[in-house]
Amino acid sequence: MTYIFDDPANFKNQVIDGFAAAYARYVERVPNAAGFVRCSGPIAGKVSLVIGGGSGHYPSYAGIVGRGFADGCVMGDVFTSPSTEQIYRISKVANGGAGVLLSFGNYAGDRLNFAAAQERLMAEGIDTKIVYVTDDIASAKPDEKELRRGIAGTFAVYKCGGAAADAGKSLEEVARIMQLANDRTYSFGVAFEGCTFPGQKEPLFHVEPGRMEFGLGIHGEPGVKSTDWMPAKDLAKNLVDAILAERPADNSKRAAVILNGLGATKYEELFLLYSHVSTLLESAGITVVLPEIGELVTSLDMAGCSLSVMWLDPTLEELWSSPADTASFRRGNVAPNKELPKRIEVITGTTSTESILATEHSQRAAVVAREALIAMEQVLVSNEDYLGKLDAIAGDGDHGVGMVRGIHAAVAEAKANIGGVGHIMVAAGNAFGDRAGGTSGILWGIFISAIGHALGNSEEVDAEKLYRALELATETLVDKSKAKLGDKTMLDTLLPFIDSLDEQLRNGKNMADAWKHSSEVAQKSAEATAALSPKIGRARPLAERSIGTPDPGATSMALIIKVVGDVISSADCGSQSVKID
Repeated sequence: MTYIFDDPANFKNQVIDGFAAAYARYVERVPNAAGFVRCSGPIAGKVSLVIGGGSGHYPSYAGIVGRGFADGCVMGDVFTSPSTEQIYRISKVANGGAGVLLSFGNYAGDRLNFAAAQERLMAEGIDTKIVYVTDDIASAKPDEKELRRGIAGTFAVYKCGGAAADAGKSLEEVARIMQLANDRTYSFGVAFEGCTFPGQKEPLFHVEPGRMEFGLGIHGEPGVKSTDWMPAKDLAKNLVDAILAERPADNSKRAAVILNGLGATKYEELFLLYSHVSTLLESAGITVVLPEIGELVTSLDMAGCSLSVMWLDPTLEELWSSPADTASFRRGNVAPNKELPKRIEVITGTTSTESILATEHSQRAAVVAREALIAMEQVLVSNEDYLGKLDAIAGDGDHGVGMVRGIHAAVAEAKANIGGVGHIMVAAGNAFGDRAGGTSGILWGIFISAIGHALGNSEEVDAEKLYRALELATETLVDKSKAKLGDKTMLDTLLPFIDSLDEQLRNGKNMADAWKHSSEVAQKSAEATAALSPKIGRARPLAERSIGTPDPGATSMALIIKVVGDVISSADCGSQSVKID
């Protein structure tokens, strides 16, 4: 378990504070953002590599910001994607004028948030590309490599990308090299015991005594194969055989190798295991180039390890072997860093405090919107533990925590802002996405903000205006999430709700009655997700474990729909009917 903490909810920020205090000779913290850039600042005309993901994986990500590696990193809460706003802010500061390369492990929340940040950066004229890492062979079949998770192989891909950027290569070339590195990197892991969140007494999952689980995820996702304990020699053979089974067609004979500890496995154990790994690789005719044995991509206090192999060509070998100097990784002839004076003074992207003009009608609707957000807050807080338990079946168990973080921020923003309903909802949505993190965080942020944009700050919010806003926001959510009905997501509740609301309103029901009936449909739809197998997200590789349990995102959506309906029933629009063409 994690023994040292104050407030678990503030764990990440305190970690960032401590790292900034310890390693000012390598990094500088970006104000109003959760992450760092190199203390030397961006180099004019050089591509900037910005990496990131959830906290709990040190040395990834802060420990590998520095010369020869990353230019900046963004850190979400423990095992949670950083928000779009955080990625945007740090990328702006890291940019040296030659473009930004965003890279991260392949998880739904990270892909959504980094893609949204890319859109914002591109809109401001900052050329931005994305490479996401897919090295975990346990998480999808060989012909579905684009669906695989990113685990310890991210270290090798980032190393090659950082070296290429520091060598002065163009953004297109750095992206090409990183994609090549990803395509030639394969990882397979094993766990002996799960990891425990700060403040929690139980790990995200248990491994039975005398057993081990192959195919673990770095966020505590359970493995795909459970076996009896085996000697190190046999363990090494299992790991090596799995990697060699996907050896590239060019039959490369040179490889970069990482034997990565996950947090509670001692270095002595790793060295012992590597003695067998190296023998097996040598027997297969493989020359290992500069192997790395140690903790490089951890998972809090998880007991376990993973083997990563990047099959080298001359370009990748040169980049893998090139010098680097960061807080946690040093290689080659690089002069030691010296602490530099602070250079970051202003960070763009902060929330505006301008008063937003709005009609009296819209200001009245804003009062109802605040009440709805407060009702959401109450129901999510009451169900935080339940939602977390649902999510822990096949995910990382953080859905309840993330939703509560998001709604607390949304309510605070709604209370702090004045103006019309559109402004209030957009501000609340942005705050939700920024604070909640993860897939649900950005999707709920998008949904709430889309409602706000549709409602605006001038027109009266009658029943028809509300319905049209919900309809448009749902279409936006479908477009951004790329999910569809039956994928076992929040849309399996939202889409039946919208369809039912449409039908009820067409049949002449007023908004309150239509919402009440449709809320019951939403609840039944959420319960019905228990029979579904997840098609996307972290639960997909463990689909069978999810069957029989309702989807946490669908469940929280149903809870929210019900309490928002209670607020609407007492509002003016609740008694109104809608004429739908």
